[in-house]
Amino acid sequence: MTVLEQRGSRRSGSYWPAPPPAWRPRVDPAPLLPDAEPYRLLGTDAAGRIDAGLLTDLYEQLVRGRRYNAQATALTRQGRLAVYPSSTGQEACQVAAARVLKEQDWLFPSYRDTLAAVARGLDPVQALTLLRGDWHTGYDPHEHRIAPLCTPLATQLPHAVGLAHAARLKGDDVVALALVGDGGTSEGDFHEALNFAAVWQAPVVFLVQNNGFAISVPLAKQTAAPSLAHKAVGYGMPGRLVDGNDAPALHEVLGEAVERARRGGGPTLVEALTYRIEAHTNADDATRYRTEAEVEEWREHDPIALVERELTERGLLTDDFVQRTRDGAEEMAAALRDHMNQDPALDPMDLFAHVYAEQTAQLRDQAAQLRAELEAEAADTEKDTEGAVEGAVEGDTAGGTARGAAGEERP
Repeated sequence: MTVLEQRGSRRSGSYWPAPPPAWRPRVDPAPLLPDAEPYRLLGTDAAGRIDAGLLTDLYEQLVRGRRYNAQATALTRQGRLAVYPSSTGQEACQVAAARVLKEQDWLFPSYRDTLAAVARGLDPVQALTLLRGDWHTGYDPHEHRIAPLCTPLATQLPHAVGLAHAARLKGDDVVALALVGDGGTSEGDFHEALNFAAVWQAPVVFLVQNNGFAISVPLAKQTAAPSLAHKAVGYGMPGRLVDGNDAPALHEVLGEAVERARRGGGPTLVEALTYRIEAHTNADDATRYRTEAEVEEWREHDPIALVERELTERGLLTDDFVQRTRDGAEEMAAALRDHMNQDPALDPMDLFAHVYAEQTAQLRDQAAQLRAELEAEAADTEKDTEGAVEGAVEGDTAGGTARGAAGEERP
């Protein structure tokens, strides 16, 4: 019997064209759809309702963030960092993400989001320790409520969902905010995280910083969706599309998503349209896949300039305020530069610290092997040093004997 015959047998021999009731959507999809255009505040009639204190604070954080990016990039060129993925041009995303969280909330950054960690209060030196190659991470995640910087694409997203779900089960007032790039949305971890988050109604917010490229691959070659925010609908959560260079708009959209999650409303996917002004990392040549004209066009939509215009129109961008802001940013950069120019004292055995609460048998074996190699290397070095000293002494003795035989006086 065929499938059609089976179905036909249920309705007097005729094929039943309608599927069973279970197909019907569990939620109305209309409220989940993002706006057709990115949400904006700056440069619109709604800009007047932005709080002046918020504007000035965002401006200070943006200027500080831009200086931080410049200093970190310089340290990379000087060999003080192994690599640095700059977030120049994306500072509004980083600052807004950190600012909407409460102390008990968690931030889950990617490798490009060191500025978000710094904006949340992390010491810039600690934020860059991983990129220097000194430690797996340079800070205590529990102390700062910042997960370790995630180098693999999108693997931090399921972690954020797991933490948020656990907090909900325990009754803790905690929201997780996970950052990811547009390239990360092509990873399986992205889809798994969104599905689990929606099914569990976990208090988590996903911020996709769509900067146009996954290294050199443009967004058009990654997805055919109307926007990345539209992907939220397929999982049963709201999608929001926002101008990623409009710091107050980002602050509002992310703030609403975080509070919605805190109230038990479940997850939200926010797509922020922004642009990576600098190369993917210092190892990338961005001129191979984009034009300088394209970059310059985005420079005209700079997040700092957008806030400056609004502050100027309100008479809040005074010379004194600008100077104090720049001085504060320079002090931060100088402190970062001074600390990063110091050679750290590193212990190779720290590779095995803070990996597991209790080391596995495999990890103990690896640690023992490294310890033996280090001890053997130290013994060889000591032996070479002793041999060099003995050789120098013998040479000096022989030289003295020869000079004495020739009647020379030693000084």
